[in-house]
Amino acid sequence: MTQRIVLVTGGNRGLGKNAVLKLAERGIDSLFTFRSRDEEARAVVQEVERRGAKAVALALDVADSRSFARFAQQVNEQLHQVWQRDSFDYLVNNAGAGLHASVTQTREEDFDALFNLHLKGPFFLTQALLPLIADGGRILNVSSGLTRFALPGYAAYASMKGAMEVLTRYLAKELGERQITANIIAPGAIATDFGGGAVRDNTQLNQFVAAQTALGRVGEADDIGDAIAALLSDELGWMNAQRIEVSGGMFL
Repeated sequence: MTQRIVLVTGGNRGLGKNAVLKLAERGIDSLFTFRSRDEEARAVVQEVERRGAKAVALALDVADSRSFARFAQQVNEQLHQVWQRDSFDYLVNNAGAGLHASVTQTREEDFDALFNLHLKGPFFLTQALLPLIADGGRILNVSSGLTRFALPGYAAYASMKGAMEVLTRYLAKELGERQITANIIAPGAIATDFGGGAVRDNTQLNQFVAAQTALGRVGEADDIGDAIAALLSDELGWMNAQRIEVSGGMFL
């Protein structure tokens, strides 16, 4: 069987890193992006190799769509050099950043930054990479539990993620003729450094989230990395155009 390859944006830390490592444990090689932390990226490559898989780290600012044509060319070059391939199998649009501000306090420049990173970027990056995704491949986008339940302060962020959920259904519809599926995973609150590490480091917030979660704790990066690996497994190849929340049962 041909070696499977995943491309994960924001794979140097947090959920993206965990997904890269969990997929490596299943024998899946990776290309992953990082924006500025090259030392973190090199460390992830080494961790992947210790798990017996290959990884290539490529610098990319997902908020800068002007760079996507060049990035796609770099991906093509790496596929040929490292794997002697002209395509990869799975695209995980994961890169992101948080913003906590009420509707009245949200600045237009912050809104635009979220738009570029969470909606425009994934839209046009996927467009640029589609010629390199193998027929029968998978696209997995990343949303948030905040599209189902509303917490004050996340209107702009959740709106972008809601738009990604709509885009996912359109990708599934338009790419069906190539047998490419598109789904979207919606994590709940996770104890990572996302949003300044508030869920992980703020005891009061951590306890609040745990109390609102059916399984009685906040999520960990391993919970989401395992779910991403499972969603990209061959056994779920018939699942398409779905939003899958992985939150431990928040706000039921």
